[in-house]
Amino acid sequence: MQTILGANGSIGIELAKNLKKYTKDIRLVSRNPEKVNETDLLFPADLTKKEEVFKAVEGSRVCYITIGFAYKLKIWKANWPAFISHVIEACHVNGSRLVFFDNIYAIGGDHVQHITEQSPFSPCSKKGMIRAELDQQIIKAAEAGKIDAIIARAPDFFGPVKQSSLLMNLVYDNYLKGKPAQWFCNADMPHSFGYTPELARGTALLGNTGSAFNEIWNLPVDSNVPTGREWAAIFADAMQVQQRIKVLPAWMVQALGWFIPVIGEMHEMLYQYDRPYWFDSAKFNQAFNHTPISNEQAVKEVLQTLAATAKAE
Repeated sequence: MQTILGANGSIGIELAKNLKKYTKDIRLVSRNPEKVNETDLLFPADLTKKEEVFKAVEGSRVCYITIGFAYKLKIWKANWPAFISHVIEACHVNGSRLVFFDNIYAIGGDHVQHITEQSPFSPCSKKGMIRAELDQQIIKAAEAGKIDAIIARAPDFFGPVKQSSLLMNLVYDNYLKGKPAQWFCNADMPHSFGYTPELARGTALLGNTGSAFNEIWNLPVDSNVPTGREWAAIFADAMQVQQRIKVLPAWMVQALGWFIPVIGEMHEMLYQYDRPYWFDSAKFNQAFNHTPISNEQAVKEVLQTLAATAKAE
């Protein structure tokens, strides 16, 4: 049995699609899970409760964490550390391997200019401090021999599930409304984005490769790193619209946060936009002889998927 904790999100859905290459026994866990594959086992649970985490993990050979708690610092503080602690304990009791789909918030400041598996924990945000704490919990448990674990890292990402993608919200949605694309701080800084189906393929492959455990892995991302302006151009070309972009300076993001809470939560993360942000997946690419999908092809696939979904509806 391979179990996905937080199966309804953009990564969980794509991961379920990819795990069927390795097993027919897939357990999808969330408050209201929905089947992705015909043979999926649905397991409704409130993962903020320790006893329900234990029930969800029971019998799992590999357990994947793809849950996304609401993007609020207060909720992160209340839920993330306890949740990770419960999952580690449940995996230890059940002999389950753990794969944590992680972001790179634990890496801060100028270290984001070249993000590798060796980049030091250097959080410069409150959310980053929480993520660093989670990583340390997992690393300590693995070093102590309690569990076998992987921290699978991804940068900001985009894909056909738009709600969790800043790139889709700022660029695609605005173009769709006939408005200019938007960007934070500086549109001429390079910024890596991962493509959710590609990230999920990498996560499934790592989870089913025994020798990959007890390491940190950067998931596959195109080594070409467009600037914000170039991302807007890629989408404009694919959508056949005029390229336009409006840059929101830091002070404006802070001001908007008074009216739009999720934007307010983003303010402390603007260090990712005022300097180069390069996510390097060379370790993964070399280990698995893999060439990540290009940014341009990924954008085309997203638009095709969204168009097909709209037609079906």
